[in-house]
Amino acid sequence: MLTVGLTGGIGAGKSEVSRLLAECGAVLIDADRIAREVVEPGTPGLAAVVDAFGEEVLAEDGSLDRPRLGAIVFGDPEKLAQLNSLVHPLVGARSRELEHAAPEDAVVVHDVPLLTENGLAGMYDLVIVVDAAPGTQLDRLVRLRGMTEEDARARMAAQATRDQRREIADILIDNDVPLPELRRRVHEVWEDLAERARGRVGRS
Repeated sequence: MLTVGLTGGIGAGKSEVSRLLAECGAVLIDADRIAREVVEPGTPGLAAVVDAFGEEVLAEDGSLDRPRLGAIVFGDPEKLAQLNSLVHPLVGARSRELEHAAPEDAVVVHDVPLLTENGLAGMYDLVIVVDAAPGTQLDRLVRLRGMTEEDARARMAAQATRDQRREIADILIDNDVPLPELRRRVHEVWEDLAERARGRVGRS
């Protein structure tokens, strides 16, 4: 098995790369999706969040009201750290469970938005960074996601810098390119990953 951490700045196109890698045959473990699953109604995760932040973070149907919770934690580093201390261990445990269930010759790609910020590079056999120029990120966030330019710049500024992400990259995927070219590059990277995974099985 080969474990890969996949990351990139907001608007860089990481989701597209993860989709293409899954299309090639990677086992994809999406940290954002798991973070939503572990606080679904009826889970111990949601109970812990309500215990910490109060019933006001629940929507009328009993699910987590994410905008309301966001309004509470994102301006307050202590509360954000408290939320992360509740959710991150659950996400980590579920990610490991999914990884252990993968075949021994699998390429397991962990899609982790804040991999750089949280110092997680050492957890994976290698790290892929999806890279795009800040101007490209800004354009995508405004044009494709409907953000205001101010919001987009604030979201970008809250993340690691482009240089910090590039520093931890074992493989860099340039996404300042048309989709057919990105697809070609991802297929090249996939061949390399699959070969490394096969080599590991051979050695074991």
